[in-house]
Amino acid sequence: MLTYCCFFPAIEIPCAAYASQSGTPRVEWKFEKGSSIALVYYDGKVTDPYKERVQYTPTGIRFTSVTRKDTGKYACEVLWTGSGGTSQLTKSEVDLIVQVPPSKPVAKVPTSVTIGNKAVLRCTETDGSPPPTFQWYRDNILMPSNPKTSEKFRNSSYTIDTKTGVLTIEPVTSFDTGDYFCEAQNNVGTAQKSEVIHLEATEVNVGGIVAAVVVLLIVLALVAFGIWFAYRRGFFSSKY
Repeated sequence: MLTYCCFFPAIEIPCAAYASQSGTPRVEWKFEKGSSIALVYYDGKVTDPYKERVQYTPTGIRFTSVTRKDTGKYACEVLWTGSGGTSQLTKSEVDLIVQVPPSKPVAKVPTSVTIGNKAVLRCTETDGSPPPTFQWYRDNILMPSNPKTSEKFRNSSYTIDTKTGVLTIEPVTSFDTGDYFCEAQNNVGTAQKSEVIHLEATEVNVGGIVAAVVVLLIVLALVAFGIWFAYRRGFFSSKY
């Protein structure tokens, strides 16, 4: 089994099974990824999903262009039929890893979070292969995995999942106010940074809560007065 790592628009995958025998062969190519299997070359022709960018030769197949979706195992199966009518099946496999640098990630950052609550910041990137890992920055300073190890971040309490790109701040304090962006990298090409988004840690709006309570009490008082007034006018008597 061979492994090919490629960062090129075209790649050729050899069929070692073809060179191991002599006679009249029948060749099939299969693509395996996880539990799914797809035919690439069957019944003497390239199948529809691949015919625009795959060329067949007896000794292999050549992709004129590849994407990260082409990463997987390619199996070449050759059925040899000898002059005496005997047949023998041989098989070879190649693991193809298509390496693609990450594109610009997208950061989802709440612009305002109440102090004492939890804030979840997310970083996503869908083009890189292998999948990238993620880092977060606040005010253009790299956030360490353990905030207590840094003078700049020791007053914050957060966790970073470098695989999923999720930054969780809990609880949010005034020290968490700042400009945030994330970075995606997979050791292929250049690391990519997201747009910068400002997060503001805000105090609980006590004045707004008090005002809302006052308005509610006034409404309840008006409702009670209306019921009392209707009762005095006799609207609750059996006549009505």
